[in-house]
Amino acid sequence: MEDKVVSYQKAIEEIEAILKKIESQELDVDDLGDKLKRVNELVKICKKKLHTAEKEVGKILEDM
Repeated sequence: MEDKVVSYQKAIEEIEAILKKIESQELDVDDLGDKLKRVNELVKICKKKLHTAEKEVGKILEDM
């Protein structure tokens, strides 16, 4: 997949779209592995962004 900066919202939207295709059985078996790998990448991106935001909020609260 293409390495590019993905916003949290775009990552969530892409995950939801892939999951919808999986649930509705629209994906070909040959594409399933690639899509699951992409979901895994997107989940990692989201976790990193959430962790970063949590640290930033914690620092702001400490400074108050």
